[in-house]
Amino acid sequence: MNRPVEVIRRLLQSLRDPQTEATVIDFREARERMVVRQIVARGIRDVNVLSAMRRVPREEFVPAQLREFAYDDGALPIAHQQAISQPAIVAQMMEAAELGPSDQVLDVGTGSGYAAAIAAAIVAHVHSVERDPVLADSARETLARLGIFNVTVHLGDGTVGLTAYAPYDAIIAGAGGPRIPQAWRSQLSIGGRIVMPVGRERHHQRLIKLMRHGEQEYHECWLGEVSFVPLIGEDGWVD
Repeated sequence: MNRPVEVIRRLLQSLRDPQTEATVIDFREARERMVVRQIVARGIRDVNVLSAMRRVPREEFVPAQLREFAYDDGALPIAHQQAISQPAIVAQMMEAAELGPSDQVLDVGTGSGYAAAIAAAIVAHVHSVERDPVLADSARETLARLGIFNVTVHLGDGTVGLTAYAPYDAIIAGAGGPRIPQAWRSQLSIGGRIVMPVGRERHHQRLIKLMRHGEQEYHECWLGEVSFVPLIGEDGWVD
């Protein structure tokens, strides 16, 4: 979990001496330590997910002044009151989505683009939807700079899905809503999985996995308590 006081203290220190951290931090070593201590230690075993978490440079997806905290065990703020999720939560969601190399994925709530990049390291293509044009543009730039070309970032209301590219083998939400949108259910392939934070409160949810077994047959299970930013849209929370 986050340690706000320690994060603020270290941030102030780095602002006073911006050159210090840049010359000390070995991000590859920090990334490996994150995988071992935060992800494997919490029981994540999917080799594709672990490989993706080792390959994708999380420090490139956080604000420059927060790069030293990129591999801390917690969420970090990005622009427009949004956040990049805790690494362990991202890994848990990817494992629950049971991603495979031929999968087509819908990622709702692009944010920084980090979760889309993790999924893209495993699957054939990711269609990611973001309602904020500034965040969408920033994510596109970061993904392009890193050479991640199997993610397409779309500007729009993610709660209505993206019919043009359906059906999806997996739908992953980076924000929490009051329910799983009906459009996502219909855009999910038979055998597909939805992983989403769902709750009656805007900032407190249960992580839900929904599997589609037939035209009208779905099975749902609960993966744990989480706290995500609210999913805003037609079939989500009101802005």
